[in-house]
Amino acid sequence: MANVALLSNPHSTGNRAILPEVRSYCVKNSDVFHYEVDAVDEIRKALQTIAKVKPKVLVINGGDGTVQAALTELHQGGHFGDNPPPVAVLPNGKTNLIALDLGAEGSPLKALERIVEMAKHDLHEHLVNRELIALSDGGKDSKVVLGMFLGGAGLSEFILYCRHKIYPLGLPNAASHILTVFAALASVLFGIRAKFLPNKPSPISISLIKKGQYQGNFAILIVTTLEKLLLMRRLTQSRGKHGRLQLMAIDQKPAALVRFLLSALFGRLGKNVQKGIHLEQGDMIRIEGKNSNVVMDGELFRAQEGQPIVLKSTKPVSFLRLAA
Repeated sequence: MANVALLSNPHSTGNRAILPEVRSYCVKNSDVFHYEVDAVDEIRKALQTIAKVKPKVLVINGGDGTVQAALTELHQGGHFGDNPPPVAVLPNGKTNLIALDLGAEGSPLKALERIVEMAKHDLHEHLVNRELIALSDGGKDSKVVLGMFLGGAGLSEFILYCRHKIYPLGLPNAASHILTVFAALASVLFGIRAKFLPNKPSPISISLIKKGQYQGNFAILIVTTLEKLLLMRRLTQSRGKHGRLQLMAIDQKPAALVRFLLSALFGRLGKNVQKGIHLEQGDMIRIEGKNSNVVMDGELFRAQEGQPIVLKSTKPVSFLRLAA
């Protein structure tokens, strides 16, 4: 049996260049069982097959959307019984938020080689627990999708703007993200409205159980369980552990955004209460609005009137951390 099962999405942006080398490496290495999917709906069959191999670690080679779909199926499909293998994520796709949180940077092939070497020994000291975000409409029988990063309000409009208007220009990822930031700042700080800039976000209501409610227009809304993002570990330590879901909302006001940028730049974010900057933690969050978009790990969801988006934290899930 192979120690490592590798699940690849050939259509991920990063794989267009690196996948031939990954395939060649897997063919030569009996410790790796490689399975490729052409569409997200093939992940169920992929994991059913991988479960028969009984790997020590499952490696996901794709963007954040591929990781989200695999995590959802891994922990809801029951293919591995009560003991699913720890998950490792190769640095791939356009954002790599999950991979970066787990210490995977640089070449996907180099990361895979390191994982294969680690899997030859006891993995216990390299395992970390992360909770996931369970997204649904709150109904008893509603579909649940698992992920680790959600962007809403203005941020979701910036993400969609980058995806639909900037990425098609064919620029490098870094240049695309910088251009999107400038467009976002132009629309928020200076109130500029134009067809070539991001859409204005719809008003939303954010409710935390037993912690009150925020209503209005927000330039940024983030809910995440990733520790590296937004200095979450520091925020958790400074504010106390009041829930696994970390929430940050920034009012759609120039002064609030400037305060946020300065606080983040000088490492003061979360050290004191600042007007227009909302930092909270909880185990359940409701987002309500009229046609309000949210994006979780690359997948688009929408809050409608009478159909809120409900976020809950899951039990800890095991991941393989590559960083020392």
